[in-house]
Amino acid sequence: MKKTYKIEVDCANCANKMEDAARGTSGVKEVTVNFMTQKMIVDFAEGADAAAVMKNVLSACKKVEEDCEIYL
Repeated sequence: MKKTYKIEVDCANCANKMEDAARGTSGVKEVTVNFMTQKMIVDFAEGADAAAVMKNVLSACKKVEEDCEIYL
C-alpha cells in the first residue's frame, strides 16, 4: 500500500537524509522523498500498520534532521 505525505524540509540534502532514515524503518518497503514538491511517498510492507510505521518514520527522520516535519 502506498501513501503520500506532505513534508517540510529545508534542503535537498536533508530530504536525502530523511529518505535514508525512513528506508531503514521497519514496515517500510520503499520510500521516495521529493524536496521540490515537499512530499514523501511511502510503500508499506504487507500487513504493516501505516499509522504506527509513520510514527517510527517521523522519529527516525527527526534524528537525522531535527527540524523536519511529516504531516501525518
